[in-house]
Amino acid sequence: MPDQPLPRSLTILLGTAAAVVVLFGIREVSSIAGPVVLALVLVIAVSPVRNWLAARRAPIWLQVAVPFLIVVLVLVGMVAILTVSATELATLLPTYTGQFEKLVADAQAWATSHGLSNEVLSKWVTAFDPERVLGLAQVLLGSLIGVLSSLFLIVVLLLAMSLDAPATARVVSRAEGRRPHLVTALGTFTHKTRRYLIVSTVFGLINAVLDMLALSLLDVPLPLLWGVLALIANYIPNIGFVIALLPPTMLALLDGGVQTMVLVIVAYIVINVVTQSFILPKFLGDAVGLTTTMTFVSLIVWTFVLGPLGAILAIPLSLLTRALLIDSDPDAEWARALVSGRPRG
Repeated sequence: MPDQPLPRSLTILLGTAAAVVVLFGIREVSSIAGPVVLALVLVIAVSPVRNWLAARRAPIWLQVAVPFLIVVLVLVGMVAILTVSATELATLLPTYTGQFEKLVADAQAWATSHGLSNEVLSKWVTAFDPERVLGLAQVLLGSLIGVLSSLFLIVVLLLAMSLDAPATARVVSRAEGRRPHLVTALGTFTHKTRRYLIVSTVFGLINAVLDMLALSLLDVPLPLLWGVLALIANYIPNIGFVIALLPPTMLALLDGGVQTMVLVIVAYIVINVVTQSFILPKFLGDAVGLTTTMTFVSLIVWTFVLGPLGAILAIPLSLLTRALLIDSDPDAEWARALVSGRPRG
């Protein structure tokens, strides 16, 4: 008697249950899984440097050392900037208590003169308390510093992966005859991830520099911190712009008043529209290959699993999941079309 295939509904339920178990398992070891994924993504990002050196027949130790040192220097610089800036922010926030109280008093007077009740205003103040928004920025920066502060683990992982990269590339190429779909899927994953990271980093740096210039011209405190936040938030899909905008906007309100806050919002929107809406799509193209819905869902899922680091790595993690579960399966064309939004043919 031939084996009967499982009903589609049972397959979906079993697959969903397995995914939930795996995700909760990763969440339990997120302090280890996060640095591992970060190290993998960073090794992929600098792999063109290793390939360039290999093409020029540089010694193996140089092929390993140069990409490794590039990543380590970037990480150390980020840790230093975030740590110093977060400390300055924590020192600066208490000095704005008087300004916030004055803003509340002015808003209450304006509301009373226009026939609005103080109860409505109190609810608005509670919802949009600038100190709470800046406090969220502190939490985010603190979480990032906490991840990056495990620098020893990340550096060890980076060194191990950098040493294994040439051998891993040879093993994968030899497996092409036996697992062609898997090898092709992994190659597509590394290519898309590398392109996404490089293009996002370049435009993130452009955004950060322009934001810092605008904030400096408007005399908003800590422009370097908000520039770094803009660079990091550039990797967070869908809501990254809002995360980068809110803290400096609230600080501008406390430091310079409503006019400065409005100018900060306008500057950020203009910079974001020009770089992210008009220029970035021409360079990034179809590198991600995920629908807007799938991108947003991946942001929620990976943030739940890995915390703030999951939000930053949501796209690479989703591309890896797609490569392992969908692109490597020749019978999963329907799923590939579903997550990419592009029907076959």
